[in-house]
Amino acid sequence: MASLRSAVQILLLIFPLFASDLLLQPKCFVAGANDSKTGNSESDFCNDDLSSFLPPPYGNLSSVRCQLVWNTFVLRHSQSKDHVITFVLSALYTTGWVGIGFSKNGKMLGASAMVGWISKTGHARIKQYHAKGYTPSEVIPGKGNLNLTDIPPVVVLNGANIYLAFQLKFTAPLEQQPTLLAFGSRYPINHVLSIHDDKTTLVIDYSAAAIPSNSGGHGKMKKSHGILGIFGWGFILPVGAMVARFLKHKEPLWYYLHTVIQFTGFLIALAGVVVGQALYNQMHADVAAHKGIGYFALTLSIIQILAFFIRPNKDSKFRRLWDVYHRTFGVITLFFGAVNIVFGIHLGGAGSEWKIGYGFLLGTIIVAATVLQVLSMLRTSQKSAQSPAFQMN
Repeated sequence: MASLRSAVQILLLIFPLFASDLLLQPKCFVAGANDSKTGNSESDFCNDDLSSFLPPPYGNLSSVRCQLVWNTFVLRHSQSKDHVITFVLSALYTTGWVGIGFSKNGKMLGASAMVGWISKTGHARIKQYHAKGYTPSEVIPGKGNLNLTDIPPVVVLNGANIYLAFQLKFTAPLEQQPTLLAFGSRYPINHVLSIHDDKTTLVIDYSAAAIPSNSGGHGKMKKSHGILGIFGWGFILPVGAMVARFLKHKEPLWYYLHTVIQFTGFLIALAGVVVGQALYNQMHADVAAHKGIGYFALTLSIIQILAFFIRPNKDSKFRRLWDVYHRTFGVITLFFGAVNIVFGIHLGGAGSEWKIGYGFLLGTIIVAATVLQVLSMLRTSQKSAQSPAFQMN
């Protein structure tokens, strides 16, 4: 029974990490597919020479602001003194459609959008759409509240990227504006869009001054947030849990190691949350689930830290109850930490190196925990075999 209980405990330790990788595998989609650029800094996406393939005025914008806003979606925009904004949206593309929309509240219902695609026959298509509802039949082609200028919008496929370019006229300077981004992997049929594969909503400041295209911007903060999260939730805290599980025979070394490692992991994870909140304050991205899970896991971690200060003595009648509580909350914390890592990798449109890197780390932890569990069970069985049997005369 002791061996079975130990096996269950190790499964509980590694299951949250393993399950998160299975349940939240990043979805495969067209606009977010990886190529040699994926995972690079914002400057790598903003250095394209638009004049070589886009007609004026789209190819020769001045005072343009360029941002890697979501996955491989790059948005360039330039606002003139007479409140005309020129937009150039680009993304990786193979099939389907790519769109950018605007609404008062950031919701799809009531939004107007510009959607572009390259047909199966190679013809470029771009149209305005009005979302009267959520079904494809309620997204009406050729309708919308966007005031296009006399300069025709264009769609161009250049290399692996599709470029949507258009101009909108406003009655006043456009400042903070909820902006919808979406894509679908199926071609529109008779201009009727398929249901999107993925979408997001950002609040973008279109009044901001132009920034140099080589600015790292949000890319550096996203990378720091990801590194801190993976290192804290995905490595340090699981290692500290394994120390408590497998080094109990090294009294009191295991306790001091466990305490130091978990405090270190908590501080690193906390730093990741702080960077993530700062990034959210700048981008206003639609990442409610990722943010909620992160704060939930952080709250559980704080509870675990507080448990250190109320740990009963070994002879206390509450010690066993405390052990169960501490172990259970630890498993739940690791589970949600791992879930949020995979979720964050997906939301951030990270490259394959992030997925491979975390997959390798996850696999290493699982293998190490399994090996340590086997050694622990062997050590327990050897002790049982060496214990003298009780004999009755």
